[in-house]
Amino acid sequence: MPNFKPAYLIHGDDHGRIGERRMRLRALAEGESGVQGVELIEGEGSTPDAVAQALNMMTFALGRRFIIVDGVERWKEKELDAFEAALAALPPDTTVALFAREDTRAKAAKRLHQAVKKAGGDISAETSVKPWELPKWVVARARELGIDLQADAARMLVQQVGERQQRLLRELEKLALSVGDQPRVGIEEVEAMAAPSAEIRAWSLADALVEGRSEPAVRTYLALRAQGERLSGLIYWMAQRLRTAHEIATALDAGRPPAEIKRGLRMPPRAADRLIDDARRSGAGRLREAIEQIADLELASRGGTSGGAGEDTHALVAIQRIAG
Repeated sequence: MPNFKPAYLIHGDDHGRIGERRMRLRALAEGESGVQGVELIEGEGSTPDAVAQALNMMTFALGRRFIIVDGVERWKEKELDAFEAALAALPPDTTVALFAREDTRAKAAKRLHQAVKKAGGDISAETSVKPWELPKWVVARARELGIDLQADAARMLVQQVGERQQRLLRELEKLALSVGDQPRVGIEEVEAMAAPSAEIRAWSLADALVEGRSEPAVRTYLALRAQGERLSGLIYWMAQRLRTAHEIATALDAGRPPAEIKRGLRMPPRAADRLIDDARRSGAGRLREAIEQIADLELASRGGTSGGAGEDTHALVAIQRIAG
């Protein structure tokens, strides 16, 4: 059974995480005392005086009483007299949880922090992590889940999943369940488990075009189409990868060192090395022609050519020309 404190203040600018904690606390409270034991105060009704009145109100409910309050970032220092007095006299079977979704203009008052501390409560900050700090943050959260996540794998995870901390945490939890007794996780595991299968295959298709491997490219394209992927989306992935490879090949031809090019690529080191090697082998001329083929394919897929051939026929012809 959870050991609830008399008061909680959860504040910060990571609004998604704060929302998750509110949902979790409400679920725990309803599990402890039932729906009738939980009171919600939010919106325009969330004022210090309204919460003070609720804390002072007698109740005949059995078990612990929970009062969950949203929007306390709007409370002003000078408005807290009645709330402070009510919190100081809080009955032992009551818990009040205060949630402050902060930004540059609205923050939980210092006096509110002090009142919660004085009542023996708990204060937690949920703050957003800067994008460049996310890989380090991901490694630390992974360690808490018992995962030894390598730094390049953390960067790969951020690249594939995005910068939302809640989504990254969900993916880490999935990884923790998947790896079992082998907690060391590298790029291969992240590629296999964290990204949607369609995205993995789309990148595989694009890489096969850059590498000039016709048979794997055709096989991957057909598999993606069979699972319902739209041609327009696949064209986007193919064009993006081919343009990046062409830029790399052009830079190599101009004498730029591979290490310098690698630093400008937003991808894990091993993936960057592989793409640079593939671009060097393919050459800028061939990659330029491949981009032109993709442009023609996009035009054909929008009905810009005649002849009655289906879009898959146009796509397969373009893939074989590029990778053949």
